Amino acid sequence: MELRRRNIGQRSTTAIGFGEMPLTIEGKPGHEQAIETIHAALDAGCRHIDTAWAYYESGGEEETGEKLVRQALQSWSGPREEVLVATKVGHFRNFTDGRPTWDVDGRPESLIRYGKQSAEALGVNSIDLLYFHRPDPKVPYNESIEAIKQLVDEGVVKDAGISNASIEQIDVARGILGESLVAVQNQYSPIYRDTEDTLEYTRKVGLAFVCWSPLGGFRKAKDESRFDPFKAVAKAHQVSYQQVVLAWELSKGDHMFAIPGAHRPATILDSLHAGQLELSADELATLG
Repeated sequence: MELRRRNIGQRSTTAIGFGEMPLTIEGKPGHEQAIETIHAALDAGCRHIDTAWAYYESGGEEETGEKLVRQALQSWSGPREEVLVATKVGHFRNFTDGRPTWDVDGRPESLIRYGKQSAEALGVNSIDLLYFHRPDPKVPYNESIEAIKQLVDEGVVKDAGISNASIEQIDVARGILGESLVAVQNQYSPIYRDTEDTLEYTRKVGLAFVCWSPLGGFRKAKDESRFDPFKAVAKAHQVSYQQVVLAWELSKGDHMFAIPGAHRPATILDSLHAGQLELSADELATLG
């Protein structure tokens, strides 16, 4: 299919990417199905895959997201050089009271070490796009960003991004990374609009805004009624409401990207069709 493309920095890629996380954390499918799902996205024309150092099942790192993406790309017969692979450092997994949890580590030495490990896991000399995954309240933000800059300066990373960032943190990163900073990845969806200030600010300063959990996520309970207007529009277009959600997000500006996840090929293929869906001005007004 012909997929909508936009620029992240100087690189053109598909506006709807593939968020790999569901394939390697709790509830993941089998390895064969995971590879099949990534291949289906790539075969359909997706050229934007998002993963992270921390995307592994709590209690073990035998199969991380980065390793899975590397295996999928190595076993795919298409043009690897066309695929932008983004990953992140600054998060890790553990157990708390017997429950799988997430924690942060923004120490410069950790970010540098894990950034280099990410390049090795992906099987590349230089990572296409590396995000600082989440601010660490124990570490001054500028110190964490300086570590990302060092990875850029050393050639371990081509372009840099930040995730879960405020406007103030975006400005700190812009001041340190300069033109190397190309993207901000924040949560955004019909049920989470708290980041609309950063969505607008990234447009103003020329950075890509990448929505994580663009469909509301699958790990936490959510207010399904928020999707009712999207379901009404979907019925009129005879498409899934998830396609309408993604098309609505892309309509927020030419700097917008979304990275829906999937456990199986049919799901990601449905999401990718959203790039072809045109919503009217009246429909967009209804959706907000």
